[in-house]
Amino acid sequence: METERLHQQLQFIVEIDKLKTVLRRSYLIEAERRENSAEHSWHVAVMAMLLLEHAEEPVNVCRVLKMLLIHDIVEIDAGDTFCYDEEGALDKAERERQAAHRIFGLLPEDQADELRRLWDEFEARVTPEAKFAAALDRLMPLLHNYHTGGKSWREHGITREQVLVHNAHIGDISEGLWQFVKGIIEDAVVQGYLTA
Repeated sequence: METERLHQQLQFIVEIDKLKTVLRRSYLIEAERRENSAEHSWHVAVMAMLLLEHAEEPVNVCRVLKMLLIHDIVEIDAGDTFCYDEEGALDKAERERQAAHRIFGLLPEDQADELRRLWDEFEARVTPEAKFAAALDRLMPLLHNYHTGGKSWREHGITREQVLVHNAHIGDISEGLWQFVKGIIEDAVVQGYLTA
């Protein structure tokens, strides 16, 4: 029994190595290449530890870290859907649900259930932990864009209004972070990184 459990765990661990090959639209701040989803997951997990004090509701940081480390695993099968891609968003939820079922299903049942519940919680954005994790998931690409001169925004013709709407739920967990984000967006317009 233990051998089978270990086999399932290792199978999952090997499978999620594929997340390193999933490229996002965000460019690395000090490089010309795009970030991969595994790098993103690590970066937002570090953000959670550092920015926890800005959450305006009590948050269990361990749950947040778990959510952030697994939230994009579904992209192994579903791919990364650009947040401003309206057409890609039409079937995103279904593609990601199917991916979650397959990938988390590689694990022993108890671990598969735990990770799937965390992933579902993150997607629902109802609990303080999910709201905080989702806010950081939005904040990181915004920082990437701002610090690369709006590289990805400019490539795709993204506007100030699109960025405001996409990131508005940051204010659901932290008014301080939301005010910071709005300031960055306004400066990005002034700098020419975003069109008004």
